[in-house]
Amino acid sequence: MSRAAPTGDELVQVLATLASPHRLRVVAALVRERNYVSRLARELGISRALLQVHLRKLETAGLVSAHLELSEDGKAMKFYEVNQFVFTLTPEVIAVAAQTLTVPDAVGRDGEEESRS
Repeated sequence: MSRAAPTGDELVQVLATLASPHRLRVVAALVRERNYVSRLARELGISRALLQVHLRKLETAGLVSAHLELSEDGKAMKFYEVNQFVFTLTPEVIAVAAQTLTVPDAVGRDGEEESRS
């Protein structure tokens, strides 16, 4: 992700994804070296299940990639690594991105999307 002008939806997704302290720590750890879930979970001091939730969100946003590899004993291991990305965030970039935002179906009075229950 190194395009100069992300769409509004892409920008919202990336900013929302990086707004989590856990996900920032995951990216920081993966910058040092690619890693597999179990070892990364131990290093970060969180459960594998929680880590996998964060990794899926980072992968969906295009910030990390996963690759399956076989260990020496034949076990499949999923390694994660950071994708290179650059975002330049200026008022002008936000203004351009805002023009491409998908309009939510239902917007409440406070401007937040209303849940459909």
